[in-house]
Amino acid sequence: MILVIGGAGYIGSHMAKRLRELNAPHLVLDNLEKGHRAAVRDSPFVQADLRTADLAGILREHKIDLVMHFAAYMMVGESVTRPDAYWHNNLTAVLRLLDAMRESKVDKIVFSSTAAVFGEPHYVPIDEEHLKNPTSPYGDTKLAVEMALSAYDRAYGIRSVCLRYFNAAGADPDGILGEDHDPESHLIPAIILSAMGKAPKLKVFGADYDTPDGTCVRDYVHVMDLAEAHLLALNHLREAGSSRKFNLGNGEGYSVRQVIDTVGEVLGMSVPYDEAPRREGDPARLIASSKRITDELGWQPQFPQLRTIVEHAWQWRRAHPDGYHD
Repeated sequence: MILVIGGAGYIGSHMAKRLRELNAPHLVLDNLEKGHRAAVRDSPFVQADLRTADLAGILREHKIDLVMHFAAYMMVGESVTRPDAYWHNNLTAVLRLLDAMRESKVDKIVFSSTAAVFGEPHYVPIDEEHLKNPTSPYGDTKLAVEMALSAYDRAYGIRSVCLRYFNAAGADPDGILGEDHDPESHLIPAIILSAMGKAPKLKVFGADYDTPDGTCVRDYVHVMDLAEAHLLALNHLREAGSSRKFNLGNGEGYSVRQVIDTVGEVLGMSVPYDEAPRREGDPARLIASSKRITDELGWQPQFPQLRTIVEHAWQWRRAHPDGYHD
């Protein structure tokens, strides 16, 4: 039985959908602070918080043998102004989980990490061996968990796969699930909401970076491709594979202005925006090398094109203009 922690959130709900499609026994655990009960659909569900729940009891009761963790706070800017919340939720809660796993003899975990562990890159595309130098508390907390996982593996035999997402984007191609944060911090849905009049005029944070058009460059990876990477990681651990760390991206970067233009093309309208100062903690370029997971686990993105990613995001939001609150 797989425990999907944070399975009412954006990426976790798409993961749970794939598990339903495969008839894989699983349980979604979420405190619904950021997630949506409607996104869980008909997956088995328990509402609980990693920071307070009897995690060992849940693991034993449901005969969990593998954990997937999607339950982190994820806003870089907010992590700078509220580091206490990020350290408690993103690290302390995970340590509680690992101790409960140890107590319950659950020895496999797939962990959602992030490109933010690298900080400002010294070269692109970024491979797994690149220097780790986070520029935000968010990145710090994720790197700290990666370090804890390595230590728990050496000491207690808890094996892990850390998947370092670059920019998760898009939505379920079937139109059942989508991205719905409040406030919306991810660029593609934020542009769409602004264009729909559902959010204030778009702000571009920083137009003076050392990039071709002055705006940040990011590598966007489709949420369903992330889910497939999790399935490969799951199978790797269940087949007695060793702990691994993998980058997940498409190996191509798009600037903020390029993304705005692509959304405008898909929606058939121009998207106005204002330039604003840089946000603290935002690197200029983040582009992934995913060669390791391609070579070792055979991961191949099915939706690598930015336009396809935007089309899927728009398809869901157009059908759900108020998100999961429709």
